[in-house]
Amino acid sequence: MSLFDMFTQDIAIDLGTANTLIIHNNKIVIDQPSIVAIERSTGKPIAVGEQAKHMQGKTHEDIKTIRPLKDGVIADFHASEHMIKEFIKKIPGIKGRFIQPALRIVICIPSGITEVEKRAVRDSAQKVNAKDVRLIYEPMAAAIGVGIDVQKPEGNMIIDIGGGTTEIAVVALGGIVCDKSVKIAGDVFTNDIAYFLRTHHNLYIGERTAERVKIEVGSAVEDLDVDIDDIPVQGRDLITGKPKEIMVGYKEIARALDKSIIRIEDAVMETLSLTPPELSADIYKTGIYLAGGGALLRGLADRLHKKTGLPVFVAEDPLRAVVRGTGIALKNMDKFNFLIK
Repeated sequence: MSLFDMFTQDIAIDLGTANTLIIHNNKIVIDQPSIVAIERSTGKPIAVGEQAKHMQGKTHEDIKTIRPLKDGVIADFHASEHMIKEFIKKIPGIKGRFIQPALRIVICIPSGITEVEKRAVRDSAQKVNAKDVRLIYEPMAAAIGVGIDVQKPEGNMIIDIGGGTTEIAVVALGGIVCDKSVKIAGDVFTNDIAYFLRTHHNLYIGERTAERVKIEVGSAVEDLDVDIDDIPVQGRDLITGKPKEIMVGYKEIARALDKSIIRIEDAVMETLSLTPPELSADIYKTGIYLAGGGALLRGLADRLHKKTGLPVFVAEDPLRAVVRGTGIALKNMDKFNFLIK
């Protein structure tokens, strides 16, 4: 073991629009919202992650909360750099060390990313003492995390619905054969819900409330096998200006999300139409795998199954599939030739 290896720590990062997850020593050590709270007068960050999320929508004019990533890529370089730095500081094996170790990092990126955006991710990582930074495409990481052997000469289709983007890809022989990245995912679903309640009930709600509605009664279809109780939703009445509460059920939310889900379905069909015939034959047998937070939307797998006629499987713990795959790629850094230097 060289001296470099002794002072080097390996970490895998899933830098997501909604959440950032970090693996260190084969364990998920950070799982926090990708949010930074900043003091406007000084420009100094005052909180990151969970702490900043509690401030969201409740700040006064001297504090603003920002999400450094938009559509899966870095939108605010300064805030993202600070966020990565703070999260790395919280890692138990690194926290409180006298000498900050050099880091070897694998970070996942959306498949539709540009060279400039790639450079922004790499630069952010290098600012936190990273000596070796490799990038992996999100659908590839998701496929590995779901348990697919991506090196085999067999086609597999993966759909990763994150916060900012939905990544659809067919992978075979350690590479992405065809893919489509659409900017419709968890964040758009949240906005759809807020817009629906505003236009149909004159109820103005914040992002956090819309997110809670999505998690508690979100559905992709209007006829679910299980019955879900309606939930109370509080906000501001747009006509009187007073606080008010209404009851919301999953059928309404299914209607609110319908247009966005149709666009995801269209992107899936388009990717299937671009797939080479030999790989189409494989996918007919292996089906489609769903990963990412959006995979938790009730009835989505059934809806995609009806649309494509293929079996659709939801990954075990879909929220963490991408970071798990990134962690496996980190361990097999020398074996996997699809990591981008």
